[in-house]
Formats: sequence, structure tokens, C-alpha cells
Amino acid sequence: MRISKGFTLAASALAIAVSMSVAPASAEITKIVIGTEGAYPPFNNLESDGTLVGFDIDIAKALCAEMKVECTFVTQDWDGIIPALVAGKFDAIIASMSITDERKEKVDFTNKYYNTGPAIAVPNDSTITEATDAALAGKALGAQSATTHSNYAEAKFPSAELKLYPTPDEYKLDIASGRVDAVIDDVIVLSDWLKTDDGKACCKMLSSLTPDPVINGEGAGIAIRKGETELRDMFNKAITAIRENGTYKTINDKYFDVDVYGG
Repeated sequence: MRISKGFTLAASALAIAVSMSVAPASAEITKIVIGTEGAYPPFNNLESDGTLVGFDIDIAKALCAEMKVECTFVTQDWDGIIPALVAGKFDAIIASMSITDERKEKVDFTNKYYNTGPAIAVPNDSTITEATDAALAGKALGAQSATTHSNYAEAKFPSAELKLYPTPDEYKLDIASGRVDAVIDDVIVLSDWLKTDDGKACCKMLSSLTPDPVINGEGAGIAIRKGETELRDMFNKAITAIRENGTYKTINDKYFDVDVYGG
């Protein structure tokens, strides 16, 4: 295993160290490199000063503290984040990645650490009144590529013109400038954006959507390389522990008005 005996092979100029001055949880695993996107607020975002912030980041730090390991964060573009994990750039992905059967073919997952559904936003002056295939027929619908939300749009709104973007920032610019008629993403991501000045000036929530269990999966989990069961079990125990000791609720309430753990 790459994550063993207190050293790690992953390195990056964008790495941000989070050291925990406690005894290791495992004689083999003492340091873990975590990959995240850094472009998906409020879950994970890279600030201008290089600081990583967001729910995913705080959860990851809490899990590392619970497991008594030293963790380092590395940012990675979303489209390449699974290949980078498999190639050994980092040991785990904590980046709001939905647990789906398609992804399970490439990586293993922990239990979920949150579960929220998709939604659609439209410009404030939009004539679109409902989130149906008929209402979106011929309309340009923006989504982040390689996500369950883009898969959902393709499956549920085949009559729309689906436009894909590397990060949410790009589709936000396009809907604000009138180049797309609607966007689809996580309901929390869209709600958070619509509370900002730019979001309010641009757009409104059209509708939350009923998740499709096949497309949207079982919730967001931590992805690890296949076969690394010790690391998976450590994360699962830590997820349970922070749920039980109140740490999860404290982090949840810092960002959200609802319990995003879900059913």
C-alpha cells in the first residue's frame, strides 16, 4: 500500500497540510493524501490565498482527527479525479462524489457522508415554469460534466440541449449572460449560489428534483482505490463516530439549515 508506515508518495504544489498531533490509528496508515476538486462551493472551494474551505474539507479534517492520522489535501480537476486516484496521486477522494454503480467499477467507496438531491435554476425572467422534458425542449441546459447531474439531465430531459462545463463557475457565467436557459446541479450548490449577490441578480430556483437511485446513487461517499479495505474501514468507523459525538452536526450547522446527511 502507498499509505503506510508514516510516509506518502503523493505530492503537489497545491497541497495543504492538516497535521494532527496525536497517535496514529493504525500501525500501517499514519498519513493520508486526500484529493478534492476545490471548485464546488459550499462543499469544497479553493480560496484566492490557496486555502481550501467547505463542508467536504471540514468533514475530511474531522475524520482525520478521529482516525488520528496526518492528512494532506491536493486539488484535482473533476474530470480527472478518479484516474488520478487510481494512478496513486492521492489516497482518497473527498469531493462530494456520488456513490454509483458505474463508479464502483473503478473505485471502492465508504458509506455515505451526506445525501442531497438535484435541482434546476433558471434566469429571473425565464418563461420556463416547470422542470419537465416538454418545458425544457429545445432549451440549453447547463451542467458540470462527468457528474450525476449531467447524467440525470441526459436521461430525464432528452429534448433539452445539454451543455457541459468543467466547473459550476462556467455555467453560472453562461446563464447570467443568457447563453444557457437553465442549469442543473445539487440543490445545496444552487441554493448557496442563489443567496449571493451575483446569484440573486441572475437567477431563481425552478424546482428541486426527485433523485433517481440508479443515476444519483446512494449519496456522497469517500472514494478509495479498490482493495484498500483497511482505509475504507477506518473511514467508515470515523464517519459513524463523528455522527455520534456531535462533530458532524456542528459542521453541518456551520453550512446548512438542514441535515444534509439525508435518509
